[in-house]
Amino acid sequence: MLTLTLENAQNASLQSLSDEQRKKVLSELTETLIKRVQEILEANFKDLIIMDKADPKYDRLELTENRIQNIANELHTVLNLESPLGKILYQYEIQKELKLKKITVPLGVVCMIYEARPNVTIDAFALCFKSGNACILKGGKEAHNTNQALVKIVQDVLHANQIDPHWITYLAIDRSETIELLKARKYIDVIIPRGSHQLIQYVRENATIPVIETGAGVVHVYIDSTFDEEVAKSVIVNAKTRRVSVCNALDCLLIHRESLRILSKLFPLLKEKGVTVYGDEDIKALYPEMEKATPDLDGHEFLDYKILVKCVDNLNEAINYINRFGSKHSDAIISNNQENIKIFQNSVDSAVVYVNASTAFTDGAQFGFGAEIGISTQKLHARGPMGLDALTTSKYIVSGTGHIRK
Repeated sequence: MLTLTLENAQNASLQSLSDEQRKKVLSELTETLIKRVQEILEANFKDLIIMDKADPKYDRLELTENRIQNIANELHTVLNLESPLGKILYQYEIQKELKLKKITVPLGVVCMIYEARPNVTIDAFALCFKSGNACILKGGKEAHNTNQALVKIVQDVLHANQIDPHWITYLAIDRSETIELLKARKYIDVIIPRGSHQLIQYVRENATIPVIETGAGVVHVYIDSTFDEEVAKSVIVNAKTRRVSVCNALDCLLIHRESLRILSKLFPLLKEKGVTVYGDEDIKALYPEMEKATPDLDGHEFLDYKILVKCVDNLNEAINYINRFGSKHSDAIISNNQENIKIFQNSVDSAVVYVNASTAFTDGAQFGFGAEIGISTQKLHARGPMGLDALTTSKYIVSGTGHIRK
């Protein structure tokens, strides 16, 4: 049964559709999401009532009319982006009238495995469809009803446009079938896991299909020896508390020993927002009311109203700590020292490096991609927020007039 499902997706990906056809589908989907908002909210409620509100995943799972409108807005942005397909990347004349060119083409069939993030369902379809890829989605059981409702809406729009509905496929499968899915090299071109470290590790260890790692964000901000206090306060509070359940949220604050005074301003602001602060020995000595940091918090992604605060003696110590315990996602420096800023930018091995700005901007929509299929924390093929271009590969076209090689 799974094999037939994968074959259907592969066959859909081989269909030739114009960019105008794709735009028309995405435009109608934008309108249909708003028209059927109550249907989506009812399905979402069925998922929400069985999840503990204290669970950080609850915020990811919850849809509101405003959030659905935002999904539709991002969809509208995607449909208006330039097509990533058929771009000429390179041209060369091998010999007279024997011409070579390198062009962008779809990956083929993209499989997304994700947790309680129903917005991913629409984002993944929009980006895959616009870039000519069929998408196979395996969402977490927490969002089962919501995802089913969203996929049904997408397939209804495809059907209404006389387009194969298997451009999007939603799988509700058990662990044994998941293992089969991870090894289906014949039908799937790339797998993108999006969620917890445990999910990504499971996919990486079991898949025989190429994997693009996304999602895990152990995010750091370093406050240098010279800095602007107002910038530090606004950036730290925003990076930590804007949405604690997302991968660009701040986990660890590193402070130069000469700048510990900022904690007298920061600590009350974080407490006011309900953030539990874990301080190392130096910091807890100054603020005994903080929680004591333990070694297991180094490199920990909280996804909650919690933060680790550590004292460092210099810039190099901060950089070494970030490169050791970070996840290569998003990290920031708050500084007025241009030389230190340059060193930090060049030395921190992350997909996105910020200077005097909140890490909350690591997001496909914020980067002008309309949406994202994930945030890649590796280096091959794609890095950082992944938009349309990241869902293409290339091939060479060689045209001649009967040329042969001697």
